[in-house]
Amino acid sequence: MFLQRTKTLKFSLFAILSAFVVELVFGIFSNSLALLTDSIHALLDSIVTVVLLLAARFAIKPPDAEHTYGHGKIESLGGLIGGIAIFLIACFFIVEAIIRIQSPPPSAFPTALVLIAAIYTICTDVFRIVLLNRSIKKVGGMTLKADFYHAVMDLGSTLVVVAGIVLISFGFHDGDFVAALVLGILLVFLSLKLIHRTALDLTDIISPELVSKVREITLSTQGVLDVGSVLMRRSGDMFFVDIIMSLRGNVSFKMAHEISNLVEKNIKKEITNSEITIHFEPSWKDVPKDSKIYEIASDVPGVMGVHNVSYYASDEMRYVSLHVMVNREMNLEQAHKISETIEQKVFESIPDINHVTIHLEPHIAIPTNLKSDYKKTDQKILTLLKEHSEIKKIGNIVTLYFDDLLKIDIDCSFDKDLSIECVHDLTSQIEQDIRSHFKNSVITIHPEPF
Repeated sequence: MFLQRTKTLKFSLFAILSAFVVELVFGIFSNSLALLTDSIHALLDSIVTVVLLLAARFAIKPPDAEHTYGHGKIESLGGLIGGIAIFLIACFFIVEAIIRIQSPPPSAFPTALVLIAAIYTICTDVFRIVLLNRSIKKVGGMTLKADFYHAVMDLGSTLVVVAGIVLISFGFHDGDFVAALVLGILLVFLSLKLIHRTALDLTDIISPELVSKVREITLSTQGVLDVGSVLMRRSGDMFFVDIIMSLRGNVSFKMAHEISNLVEKNIKKEITNSEITIHFEPSWKDVPKDSKIYEIASDVPGVMGVHNVSYYASDEMRYVSLHVMVNREMNLEQAHKISETIEQKVFESIPDINHVTIHLEPHIAIPTNLKSDYKKTDQKILTLLKEHSEIKKIGNIVTLYFDDLLKIDIDCSFDKDLSIECVHDLTSQIEQDIRSHFKNSVITIHPEPF
């Protein structure tokens, strides 16, 4: 695709350069101001084509330390310089045409010579238009489109020259100067338009409609709650997009990343040549308060785990209770400071809460390289379990140890008609009995129906 673009632009460049040479030589020998004006137009179009060719090459260069957004602005800078040059030269030819109309030179130029040059240039412009149009249909690209528009304008300016020649053949001897004047005015208009457009590109102007479209695409993506700032800039053919969007505060980082990828995918369906950066922020709007409280408590330094978060109301009062795990080596004063910090942050974030109750628990980290304990440990646990008549059947007992830590996993069967609350109370009591005999133990009892 890249090779096709540069190859097409090279052919276009050689064609317009040949037209410049022919028009310049014939214009000098014929003393035709219109033909000389059009030759300068062809020269400047050659410069623009060179800029487009360089832009096509530089556009694929990766960003570097000095050009973090790539090199696409080279095209706009070259267009600005070309536009200024076209404007100055066009003004010169307008002044020259006015002077010659007022005081025409005595010698007339050979019409046939100018006509030959004009016909050659018309053939060259038609060749470029056909060539560029075919390439645009095959590979596309802004550089090819820009050169296509230049070729169309070249054809129009040459036709103005031919019109001047026709006027002269009918006895209107100022036709050459009038044609040059018309061409000069046309070039001034085109140059100002080019200068305006490239200057705006260099100031990072972007279409408000395009920004609104990106915002709508982002907001319509499932999982996105709101869209903040949308910043866009263009560098060559590439659009750079920076988006700030809001997601539910209790969404996991993995899910947030997936939503961001979906937003990027949806935008690139509409703007294929785009680089997108997404920043997501948590929003607690419409998120259950227990989820928000969980996140608040988890972010407090020293908290090693949070569970059993409850949010409830009575009359006009709002209450919160939660279990917070801290380092088991921590004393009560240190742990209480953590709970006070949690309370303060909860009150600040959710002002309608009236009271917070925090149950502190020791956190025991279970290593992954535990070793099997001796059988006598299992026998002691089995004896303790048999003291509880509510247990209908004792299943597997797994005991693992690491230094002073003992991990005990037990399968027990209870009456299938017992409520889960009753089973929970029984397992808690059993855990407490076992822990009284085995210090620093982490016990997990799996209840099964019998």
